[in-house]
Amino acid sequence: MNNLDFSAEPLFSWYVVALALSGAILTAIGAAAGRIKAGLRVITIVVGLGFLGYAYYLAFVFEGGTYTIFYKVFILPVLLIVASVKAIIERNKEQQKQAAQAAAAFNPNAPQAAFNPNAPQAQFNPNAPFNPNAPQAPYAQQPGAPVPPPAGAPVPPVAPQGAAPHQPGVPPQPVADNPYAQPQQPAS
Repeated sequence: MNNLDFSAEPLFSWYVVALALSGAILTAIGAAAGRIKAGLRVITIVVGLGFLGYAYYLAFVFEGGTYTIFYKVFILPVLLIVASVKAIIERNKEQQKQAAQAAAAFNPNAPQAAFNPNAPQAQFNPNAPFNPNAPQAPYAQQPGAPVPPPAGAPVPPVAPQGAAPHQPGVPPQPVADNPYAQPQQPAS
């Protein structure tokens, strides 16, 4: 039996429709909003199903008699909807904050500490993010390789491979494998 008759009992009929709409909205928000906490989702779904059940009871099972309309029950859906929207907004802000912190963790423009060759070197971590501005470990010399002169010491000239060493009194000549080199005027 259908108890909805907008011409005979419009207040009762609209009350049942409002209960059903509130229940459907609450159930949909609780089921679809994956960004709110589990406790608030459960409360929202339970209250929504309660509203839907009571609307069904009044529309199809209720046999008449007296009933009481509680307008205050419509405050609860509004409060739960506001709480759900607020929780979604806060969760979005928290995720944006975490993303900003992750982005700030790797800042190639941040000043780097000066390289200290005597500091202990950290172990290689293959999972660490690449930082092109990070200080690098000093170059490992191969055994038997010439040792570079200390800082500030004059560097002796290096003759090209296969060239004769510099002889005093002989003017320098262009390098055989460099056709663009200009010959030098002999010194007088």
